[in-house]
Amino acid sequence: MHDKKLYGTATVGTKGQVVIPADAREELNINPGDHLYVIGSARHGFIGLIQEGELEDYIERMNIQVETLKQLKKDKTE
Repeated sequence: MHDKKLYGTATVGTKGQVVIPADAREELNINPGDHLYVIGSARHGFIGLIQEGELEDYIERMNIQVETLKQLKKDKTE
């Protein structure tokens, strides 16, 4: 199965603020003062939030995969 979930909706206020639904904050361990990065795609109308630590972990995993692919390419050409 997957770990994706639709937590409901949020409304953008006049100051551009969005309230994250309480059940999402609880399940995802989002607390006051946490840093969330806003990611999105204007072309696809997508917006999302990712916790700072998760973004750092994701970038590290991507770097490892890139280095692995570089090494595989190098090994193949030698």
